[in-house]
Amino acid sequence: MKQSIGPAGFQLDARAVKAASRYATRKLEHYYLYHASRADLLRRLHRKEDATTAYNRALALATNQVEQQYLRRRLREVLETNGHSS
Repeated sequence: MKQSIGPAGFQLDARAVKAASRYATRKLEHYYLYHASRADLLRRLHRKEDATTAYNRALALATNQVEQQYLRRRLREVLETNGHSS
C-alpha cells in the first residue's frame, strides 16, 4: 500500500528538517571547521561582514597553528578584496 503525503505531511517534514538544522548548528557551534566552511561559502556569496564574523569565530576555535595561518590569510583576503580571490 502506497501512502500519499499531503500538505500537512510536507509541513511536518519541513518542521523536522528545521529542527534537525537547529540541533546540528548547536552541536557544531564549537567546531572550527563548521565556521570555516560557512565563512568560505559566505565569502563566495560576497557577504563580507558575515564571512568576516565566521572566519573570526573559526580562528577563535582553531588550535592548530597551520590552520590558524590559513584562516588568517582567508580573512585578510576578505577584508582586502571584498571576498574575491585572485
